[in-house]
Amino acid sequence: MTETLVEEQKKPQHLDMHGNVFELPNYTMKEIYDAIPAHCFKPSIIRSMAYVVRDYFYVSVLIYLALTYIPMIPNQYLRFAAWVAYTTVQGFVFTGIWILAHECGHGAFSKNKKLNWTMGLIMHSFLLVPFHSWRLSHSQHHKATGNMEKDTAFVPHTREGWVKRNFGEKANANMIEFAELAEDSPIYSLYHAFIHQFFGWPGYLIANLTGQDYDGAKGLRISHFYFGEDSVFYKKHELPLIALSDVGVAVMIAALIWAGQVFGSFNVIVLWGIPWLWVNNWIVAITFLQHTDATMPHYSNSTWNFARGATATIDRDLGFIDTHLFHDIIGTHVCHHLVSTIPFYHAGEASQHIKRVMGKHYKADVETPFWTAFWRNQRACKFVEESEGMEGSGVFMFRNLYKREGEVHAKDLTKGKADAVKAKGKAKGNGK
Repeated sequence: MTETLVEEQKKPQHLDMHGNVFELPNYTMKEIYDAIPAHCFKPSIIRSMAYVVRDYFYVSVLIYLALTYIPMIPNQYLRFAAWVAYTTVQGFVFTGIWILAHECGHGAFSKNKKLNWTMGLIMHSFLLVPFHSWRLSHSQHHKATGNMEKDTAFVPHTREGWVKRNFGEKANANMIEFAELAEDSPIYSLYHAFIHQFFGWPGYLIANLTGQDYDGAKGLRISHFYFGEDSVFYKKHELPLIALSDVGVAVMIAALIWAGQVFGSFNVIVLWGIPWLWVNNWIVAITFLQHTDATMPHYSNSTWNFARGATATIDRDLGFIDTHLFHDIIGTHVCHHLVSTIPFYHAGEASQHIKRVMGKHYKADVETPFWTAFWRNQRACKFVEESEGMEGSGVFMFRNLYKREGEVHAKDLTKGKADAVKAKGKAKGNGK
């Protein structure tokens, strides 16, 4: 009995970065659907439109308060602080509008497709997002979440891809010396996080940053704004919708230019521009943390199925900001990936029911503060690889080359003798 137990403990297993054993989900989508009450699938036009009216009312009130009272503040530092407060809060509200447009793209806003598309086009164009372009590529993300070969957003690097990206195409991913070169710098991490947060979303729309490689396709072909027949994203019959989305964005840009000429560039920048930057920040941060965690698996195409991929996401907590302004997109994302047509105002109830079906496979981290989790995962989750001894399984877990205490370390091609090889590498380095 003891020998059997020892053998079982030595048996290779899928391990997340914390050392927890990961097991493949075994529930079916039918079980998920059967567990959710029927009314949770039914959107209400009145209720959905009420949220749109509410959010644009918030936008109007905030602009009125900013223009009426902030210029009256005599102290320049207090006036600056007031503008910071305005742009931050307005950024929350703008993000909520983005999320409502996202509901339209999923058909969760109403049962009327024309209404969904009209409202989605208006709200996303307001934020310079090409509605149909993103709706279609985002649909592919939902159909292939967690699939290393087909997912379209936040596709993690393999170890080889990460090393080549950071150290050049000729770099050898098997060299243990990279563990020394890759040691994390907080300053570099902060710089990377800033670029990632404020310019990652436009970068994704324009140049497919963090998306699939598409066999090395470059230029216009990988832009969400491109409606040529050689686009990597869209089919021929979808191209008119891409062009329409571009028109929506162009109209908004023209409106901003006009507003700058009439009301002044400063007013446009502080009233709309900086809140828009906050939207970029929030969309990237939210999406990154929904799909990046030390416990999160990714799959090869042969191992992936929809239920497994939809489970490869995690719920988090941002308190009142999420439940009231972000329409619960952070706290109910697992449910959203399993059944994306459920309106956000029913997602909380539906989540409670699907948790019973998912059991241990449901993932949530409501204890770690949002930005703490963001900083931790930015620094820790660098690439994915199969657990040692599980090669060929098609299950990939996050790793890094830092060898921090309490983390499962990346495999080394010396059959697990990472310490000895790293020591040898240091000795070799010291001898030079």
